[in-house]
Amino acid sequence: MRISSTASGLAIAVIAAASFGTSGVLMKPLLEAGWSPAAAVTARAIGGAIILLPITLIALRGKWDALWRARWRVLIMGVVGVASTQFFYFAAIRTVPVSTAILIELLAPLLLVGVVWLRTLRMPRPLVLAGSALAIVGLVLVIGPGSLGAPDPVGLLFSVLAMVACAVYFVIAARPSDGLPPVAFAGVGLVIGALTLSLLALVGVLPFTATFGDLPLFGTALPWWVPLLFVAVVSTALAYVAGITAAESLGSRLASFAGLLEVVFAALFAWILLGEQLQPLQLVGGALILGGIAAVKASEPDEKPVERPLADATTSAAHAPAR
Repeated sequence: MRISSTASGLAIAVIAAASFGTSGVLMKPLLEAGWSPAAAVTARAIGGAIILLPITLIALRGKWDALWRARWRVLIMGVVGVASTQFFYFAAIRTVPVSTAILIELLAPLLLVGVVWLRTLRMPRPLVLAGSALAIVGLVLVIGPGSLGAPDPVGLLFSVLAMVACAVYFVIAARPSDGLPPVAFAGVGLVIGALTLSLLALVGVLPFTATFGDLPLFGTALPWWVPLLFVAVVSTALAYVAGITAAESLGSRLASFAGLLEVVFAALFAWILLGEQLQPLQLVGGALILGGIAAVKASEPDEKPVERPLADATTSAAHAPAR
């Protein structure tokens, strides 16, 4: 599905951000029940891959040559955009607060702006700089400036690597499809990501534990697979398909700024479903993020520039691994 309208692309980006944002409230009961973060995200990736597999096979009928042409793009999406982003993030939160790791990872839009600045040696437009400043201040307010803990060098390093991987997710997702449907791109990428995460679990790189009993969820007890199934369908399968579709339409920069709405939706869902308090500063932060996205959108040309070839893009991203 090719989206030509920027408004439609932004609408799909909002759907992607909202879908990704549901993962926290559904994963939290699993984590509280004894699931390690690595086990939860591996199960999430496997579930999403299984959900999309039949749809992917249908979408690829008669288009296997498109998959072969996009093999490096798909491989990078699976290993980097899916597996590496999650691996580095969960490695980071072993030694730094979750809020610190999220904040650093979601600086990916600034990284993309900086890469373009260095590559072209031209300062970004004032609206892009203003939008970047608004979005980052808003991000800090939504996460909560008081929750940022003292930095640990190893944790900070993993957080930065997660940021780079997240940025590359948007770069790779924005590449021209060349006939490969977004659902197939997301489906094969999730299969590769799930295999990569499973391999990391087997070799014991990250702690991997899981429990299989009923979980307290929204005032009732449900089997452990219920939140995991929702996460697989909505927070993974739908989220990645929508995110890739939006990035292909909007380009990596605008899509990455729109992706910051994920943290806003996460806070809203935690307030609605878990009863976690929503502070006035978080609402202000959400408004600032929206203002930042609007500023970046206003700086875009009427026609979205064609993204550079994949080999060039990966080189300029400092060999970096989309969320």
